[in-house]
Amino acid sequence: MSNAYLELVGIDKSFGHMEVLKGCSLSVDKGETVVLIGPSGSGKSTLLRCINLLEPPTGGSILFEGREITGDLRNADRLRTQIGMVFQNFELFQHLSAVENIMLAPMKVLGLSRKEAHDLASELLAKVHIPDRADHFPDELSGGQQQRVAIARALAMKPKLMLYDEPTSALDPEMIREVLDVMAELSADGMTSVCVTHEMGFARRAADRIVFMEQGEIIVNAETEAFFQGDVSPRARQFLDQILH
Repeated sequence: MSNAYLELVGIDKSFGHMEVLKGCSLSVDKGETVVLIGPSGSGKSTLLRCINLLEPPTGGSILFEGREITGDLRNADRLRTQIGMVFQNFELFQHLSAVENIMLAPMKVLGLSRKEAHDLASELLAKVHIPDRADHFPDELSGGQQQRVAIARALAMKPKLMLYDEPTSALDPEMIREVLDVMAELSADGMTSVCVTHEMGFARRAADRIVFMEQGEIIVNAETEAFFQGDVSPRARQFLDQILH
């Protein structure tokens, strides 16, 4: 029996006749950062969305903290309070300031008082290095700042696991680093994370393991240094050569 913090066993996912995931198995230990890479359409984001049941798997099972979670979609909302997710687009409420965006869920879901939620949000804005942007609205923030507010909002629920779905893909190049730096700091602090990204510098710096996917299957699951040193499949090496050059 595996002692993994998160375990995916034989995950299948189909949309009608289209088979998107084919028997994907993956385990993630507590405190580990795993990065999913691969060509577009390989199933990375779908696999990520299966973890918090935004996309319920067609087959297979998912265990989180040793508990089977796939069979009980009624508890999906409760599960998502423990699994934070950061999307490509920031999904912030435009009519709320940065601090109010972060305060909302802790007040509504966790029952924090307004003062408690404000104190927590202020602490998290400092953690993502934009304490001076608390009262700014999303359209007054750069893309990188908005994504850092989104990360702080996810952290406000005190998640046990963070999922990132290409969190820098919508950003201008000069803003990518500031978001990746925050993510790397969280990983270094021991946050368990699974991240879909094309940013190989971040992967090399922050990931414990790299998972390479193609056509809905996990082709390579390797420790980071082994992956970048070329001790992987020829197809993964070809992909890496293309993306690095």
